[in-house]
Amino acid sequence: MLKEGVKLNNRKKKILQAIVEEYINTAEPVSSGSIVKKYGLDLSSATIRNEMADLEKVGYIEKQHTSSGRVPSAKGYRLYVDELLNDNNISIREIKYIQSKLMAKINEIEDLTKIATSTISEVTHYTTVAIGPKNQMQNIEEIKFVLLGTRMLMAVILTDTGLIKETMIKFDQDINEEQVETLNFIFNNKLRGKPLESIDKPLEQYIFSHMNYSLGVIKPIISQLNKAINEEEKIYLEGANKAFDLPEFKSLEVAKNFINLIDQKEIVADLLNTGFANDINVYIGDENDNEKLKDFSIVTFKHRYKNKDLGTIGIIGPTRMDYSKVISVMKYISKKLNGE
Repeated sequence: MLKEGVKLNNRKKKILQAIVEEYINTAEPVSSGSIVKKYGLDLSSATIRNEMADLEKVGYIEKQHTSSGRVPSAKGYRLYVDELLNDNNISIREIKYIQSKLMAKINEIEDLTKIATSTISEVTHYTTVAIGPKNQMQNIEEIKFVLLGTRMLMAVILTDTGLIKETMIKFDQDINEEQVETLNFIFNNKLRGKPLESIDKPLEQYIFSHMNYSLGVIKPIISQLNKAINEEEKIYLEGANKAFDLPEFKSLEVAKNFINLIDQKEIVADLLNTGFANDINVYIGDENDNEKLKDFSIVTFKHRYKNKDLGTIGIIGPTRMDYSKVISVMKYISKKLNGE
């Protein structure tokens, strides 16, 4: 008999792997008989029942309702994700499909994020979300001012990640092309290569003192640029309807929690902004801090293109998620985006 905290031997791990994968495939509690028939472990049904009893006692699987079968617990899923899954579970057909999607003409980095997000959702059949990189992770590559009228400018900020932010600036006094050319020179000379947060009060004071411009010109520019930079983070969402094809979402509570989750952008942003920079991160059920996420698993990875940080892409699904497929697809897309 196993004691809590004792490591599983290889036989128990293989049985746990079979239980997890069978439950992912069928959404039905798993019996010893189904493992004997499908997974070729060369063990008797009685032996597997005994091993399943041990796995249940130490919390890797659990009994569901009155069924004689067992389902994985969050602890069982965690061991499966950390040690047992196949992270090369991607077919030739899926590889060709991903390659064809990523070869599409990209006009802006945002287009690439949309394509990657929708492709992951299409291949995995789960809801996929993405968010751009944090402002403090981006540097200014260029600021361009364009005169649209005697009292209106368009400002375009291009960052080193390829992100483009645009904003309109209105003035209470006339400005001319010569002033705009000077503004382009000064802003780029002062800010190129600096973090986005550099567009701040000291910059306003610097330009006012060095250029002898009235604050009526400088203040609106700084104010609008900051608004553009600090606007609500853009979140891309693909495949939300796919969730309702899953049996878990027949539960009114689960469906309601899911709808509330994807409707609350700050929760989604928090989910995607956690985790480590270089890893695929998996959060299973109660591992999520938010109580409303106890029925879900979240898998995220840092989205990069040619080693430029484009933000984070994540998949939201039930704890009975096909982790092997999801992680395999994420790893493959991550490699393709970085030219590997």
